[in-house]
Amino acid sequence: MNYQPLENYGFIGDLHTVALAGVDGSIDYMCFPHFDSPTVFGALLDAEKGGRFKIAPTAEGSRRKQMYLPDTNVLLTRFLSVDGVAEITDFMPVEEMRHTHILIRRVTAVRGPVDLHLECSPRFDYARTGHRAEARGDEIWFFPDGDGAVPLRLLTTTPVDIVDGDAVADFTLESGETVDFILETVDSDGQSPAQAADFAQRAFQHSVDHWRRWNSQMSYRGRWQEMINRSALALKLLTSSKFGSIAAAGTFGMPEEIGGERNWDYRFTWIRDASFTAASLMKLGFTEEARRFIGWVEDRYDEATAPGELQIMYGINGRHDLTEEILDHLSGYRGSAPVRIGNGAYDQTQLDIYGELLYAVDLYDELVEPISQALWKDLRASTEWVCEHWRDTDEGIWEVRGGQREFLYSRLTDWVALDRAIRIAQRRSLPAPLTRWIEVRDDIHNEIYSGFWSEKKNAFVQYKAAETLDASALMMPLVGFIAPRDPRWLSTLAAIEEELVDDALVYRYHPDAAASDGLEGAEGTFGICSFWFVECLARSGQVDKARLFFEKLHGYANHLGLYAEELDPAGRFLGNYPQAFTHLALVNSALFLNEALDREQH
Repeated sequence: MNYQPLENYGFIGDLHTVALAGVDGSIDYMCFPHFDSPTVFGALLDAEKGGRFKIAPTAEGSRRKQMYLPDTNVLLTRFLSVDGVAEITDFMPVEEMRHTHILIRRVTAVRGPVDLHLECSPRFDYARTGHRAEARGDEIWFFPDGDGAVPLRLLTTTPVDIVDGDAVADFTLESGETVDFILETVDSDGQSPAQAADFAQRAFQHSVDHWRRWNSQMSYRGRWQEMINRSALALKLLTSSKFGSIAAAGTFGMPEEIGGERNWDYRFTWIRDASFTAASLMKLGFTEEARRFIGWVEDRYDEATAPGELQIMYGINGRHDLTEEILDHLSGYRGSAPVRIGNGAYDQTQLDIYGELLYAVDLYDELVEPISQALWKDLRASTEWVCEHWRDTDEGIWEVRGGQREFLYSRLTDWVALDRAIRIAQRRSLPAPLTRWIEVRDDIHNEIYSGFWSEKKNAFVQYKAAETLDASALMMPLVGFIAPRDPRWLSTLAAIEEELVDDALVYRYHPDAAASDGLEGAEGTFGICSFWFVECLARSGQVDKARLFFEKLHGYANHLGLYAEELDPAGRFLGNYPQAFTHLALVNSALFLNEALDREQH
């Protein structure tokens, strides 16, 4: 069976989980009920075994279109033909309309009649667990095998047959007719507000109002408003309303190279990714997400085995153990195996995480509200840890599995940790060993200039004594370490452009030249690095070039304005999707570029 290109999918969610819906009307990925729960639909990772929920016209040749209702995360998939037009409205109810975990698919014939086919074929526990199906009036119940397993049910007024445990139907809609399909987890008593005839319509209106109300809080008014709106809405969908944590991406197992082994699980909360996400949302005027995330971090500090020490990532609910496992019964997207769940990097040493966290907390303390004494005590302990360990080796931002090194990015973010901790302490007159911190900050500064500068390359290099470049160096001016027009930085920027940039797309490094990451095969260009490069160009005074590259990158978005982690040379999506890293970097680069263009005009 063929696989759709990853960029052919839109995504929806309820701030607990997400689902991917293709332009062909098939939901091929959904973990239920949480981001890091097992899949119930996983055809994206195995078209034969994974399971799907597909609704589409039976006639061949329809033109397919997809869009979001403006300023919402309500997805509209359209099928256009000479004989008829059908629409599927996909969404998940949020807030008080979400009594349980629910997926709603509303099918309408705009111009009919339209003949359609339905196939709802859940596969529980990553397609490892069987199930049985049972008809109960207007409901089809799916009971997964095993004691205590939570069933799903499909509610609809359309007659549905059960075929080999799946719900199947062929039906016809006349012009103006709408039919609803509601899939939900079942509470213990089996009762549900979704059984009311008008529930889908009320939930739809509530969801539209909710997303537009949230989006209206955005403070940004400038160029690329629609792009910024979509990125903000995507980032919001990756936040957990229950826990306050933020997922790095919506999926797991999506390959960084078709047929390759770089297939990771990104459904967890990295301190790095989530801190950067919270910071970007704050810059747009959204503060509640940062408040909730900081509260979630405080809970992790309370659980820490030593004062001020955090793991690099946790489960959405804060769980510590993310042991990696291979799902060897799944063939992987387009044959890209192994399919992994869990993430073996969870117990790595990555020295950068406190820098990114303190970067976000400094913004929060300055722009939103002063931080608590309890949080400062934890952050002070983290800063002390950095003072003791900044000279250590680690696996770095890219989580290499080929051995630890002294990475430039780790030193840079250790400098950020000290710098932002000093700022917070001085702004608030909080107790801190400032003399020691300033000395360590300056030592790191001097170490970067002396140990990571290559006269041969005329650039800052990936790790100590290397002659290779790494796009993570692009963060140096973005965090204020170096002036964006400093001669050493301009030569580094030029070297990165020469070696790592391809038509505005930026590779994070070249695996054949950089520090071994312990893996075979290649990868695509990295979205976050590409937008970092744009911002660096703008900050260096190359505003026109930055704008051109930014517009080129916009051309690499999919039809909905969404991005995955990576792009291949032909602009096809690679890696997990949608990716917070890419969207938050888009926001940051757009904000600075907009300001730079305003300054030029005035």
